[in-house]
Amino acid sequence: MDGGEEQNSYTSTLTTITEGEWAGWSYYPGGDPYEDLAGPFYFRIDERGPVCAFRAEHKHMNGGLFLHGGCVMTFADFCLFVIARDALKDGHSVTATFNGEFVGTAHIGDIVECRGEVVKAGRSMVFVRGLITCKEEPVMSFSAVLKKRNRGS
Repeated sequence: MDGGEEQNSYTSTLTTITEGEWAGWSYYPGGDPYEDLAGPFYFRIDERGPVCAFRAEHKHMNGGLFLHGGCVMTFADFCLFVIARDALKDGHSVTATFNGEFVGTAHIGDIVECRGEVVKAGRSMVFVRGLITCKEEPVMSFSAVLKKRNRGS
């Protein structure tokens, strides 16, 4: 998810799951080929705000069968744009900076979640922080800056 539409062949449509484990959760199939490959990653808005989640599968593991750091960072990048959705309504944006601290892990079958907040939404930059958890234990804390971009730039 990149916070807006680009002029390419990828079309993202917000889709809400109606059945099964993820009923009531939403996702953006077709909007980001890499996230489609790495995910699926889901989100919903509850009384505390946005929450993102996915179930860890074998494809998400490293050689030691722990959640791969690249998967965690890809999930965090997805979460940034969900957390900042309201601040990014007016167009396209990209991740300008990303800082993360790996502090835990997850295993096959675990649900991995993320919550966060917009620290500040400026005219051209949005500052976000979040915490990824598994079984209520921290996996990664992160902060990032999203750069709002004009269409075509």
